[in-house]
Amino acid sequence: MASKLLIVMSNTDPRNGQELGAPLFQATVAAAMDYEVEVIMTAASGILLKKGEAEKLVVKPGSPKSVYDFIKDAHGAGVVFKSCSPNLDLFEMTADDLIPECSGVVGAAYMLEKIMEDDDLRVLTY
Repeated sequence: MASKLLIVMSNTDPRNGQELGAPLFQATVAAAMDYEVEVIMTAASGILLKKGEAEKLVVKPGSPKSVYDFIKDAHGAGVVFKSCSPNLDLFEMTADDLIPECSGVVGAAYMLEKIMEDDDLRVLTY
């Protein structure tokens, strides 16, 4: 069984594109190394899962690659993206507003249970 990595993006400020590169790139690399990788976006970073938002952002000014491109790369490598349920209300969206790379909406109990009960899980927070 492959080890698992949970990346929680809760303190990542989407207004600062430079903060977005590391967690998305590390998720992609971990998936390429055959780890099971899940990214949960909560708080301010949750807006990145709304259709049209991540396309507007870049990690580095002048880069032709948008933050959405990083998300698509990670998803293509096998990374699973989930939105924290309060994000729907926070950003006035429904599940239909989420990008296709987002596989679902989860609550805090989902994340906490994974962290507390899965001995094969490692957690990175951003």
